Amino acid sequence: MALIFSPLLLFLSFMCFRLLGVMPFTVIMSDSGVPSALVDGPQTGFSMNKDGARTDTREQEAVYDIMRATGNDWATDIPDVCRGRWHGIECMPDNNDVYHVVSLSFGALSDDTAFPTCDPTRSHISPSITKLPYLRTLFFYRCFSYNPQPIPSLLGQLGATLQTLVLRENGHVGPIPIELGNLTRLKVLDLHKNNLNGSIPVCLARMTGLRSLDLSGNKLTSIPNFSFPILSIFDLSQNLLMGSIPSSIGACPGLIKMDLGHNQLTGPLPYSIGTLKNLMLMDLSYNRLKGPLPMWIRSLISLQTLILKGNPMGPTPIPSDGFDGMKGLMTLILSNMNLHGPIPSSLGKLPGLRVLHLDGNNFNGSIPTSFRELESVSELRLNDNWLRGPIPFGREMVWRMRRKLRVHNNSGLCYNANSGLEDSGIGPCDTPRP
Repeated sequence: MALIFSPLLLFLSFMCFRLLGVMPFTVIMSDSGVPSALVDGPQTGFSMNKDGARTDTREQEAVYDIMRATGNDWATDIPDVCRGRWHGIECMPDNNDVYHVVSLSFGALSDDTAFPTCDPTRSHISPSITKLPYLRTLFFYRCFSYNPQPIPSLLGQLGATLQTLVLRENGHVGPIPIELGNLTRLKVLDLHKNNLNGSIPVCLARMTGLRSLDLSGNKLTSIPNFSFPILSIFDLSQNLLMGSIPSSIGACPGLIKMDLGHNQLTGPLPYSIGTLKNLMLMDLSYNRLKGPLPMWIRSLISLQTLILKGNPMGPTPIPSDGFDGMKGLMTLILSNMNLHGPIPSSLGKLPGLRVLHLDGNNFNGSIPTSFRELESVSELRLNDNWLRGPIPFGREMVWRMRRKLRVHNNSGLCYNANSGLEDSGIGPCDTPRP
């Protein structure tokens, strides 16, 4: 039985996994409200006990082929696959009480999710998948890693019904087939962590109803100019993307998460990003983006997490009012960016800030006294800069952060007595400084 979540729960689950430091999974979103030849009704095999109901025989034979192709020969002993009560298959009845397969899921997603596992040495996607004319969800997780193979182009034949396609960590090789552009009803496309290469096909822009696009963890090299009107999740991190970030990204007004981190992108941040009023997380870390930090960042009024570390955007200062008004900002990571000048006191006036990393830059001057007002901060990194003067934090704030307060390698910093900073790697203020 597939997991059914709303788009809001999709994002919340992502954020929870993110905070825990765990790579999130794409969950399968409900397709309720989409016109269908099937009648509304239960979607789990556990409830299909209606007298006279039966599974379409052609679809049943197709499921047998698909199960054999993944090493699950046991399925051929089940006389009715829709009423056989196993997790990983969902069926719905039509007006004649004939059940049709609407969802197939494979792979050990978690200890609590008993999808059929795959034999990784010989599994493949059977062409019989095209004989399931009502299929909405297709999910394969770690099924072909010992038998690397391209994504079969025949999946493009599922365009009339398919809404969720997840081929996650399967070892797929080669380019993304252009036939996937025929999946115009797709809402979720997840090809995370395979060995896909080449350019991202422009034809994916035909998926105008796409809500979540995850192509992260591959070897893709370029982003085309395309827009998705209702896209919420956009993850192309950990690829080999080169060139600039396309300005067409601003034509995705529904974006909540944008992750382009760990690539080779160059140039400045396009102004069009500033129009993404719903954006809550933006990660552009470890690219080759140039500065200075644009003033339009503060127009991202919904932003909660901003990660720009590892981009050589200096030598430049942080504008004194560069983050004014961003009351929802909780995580700000600006490490190793060659930023210069003083740390603006306005950063201490962001009431929701919990994580602030400014380490590995060339900041000078003192730590702003306004930082004492960061009552929610639990992690602060100021190490490896050129800061001077007394650290303005009280004992309670220091104890709250403990080892997550890092101020070492600032030769001019010192601490006052009874501040709780005796083990911070710096000296007391009553000791003569060099």
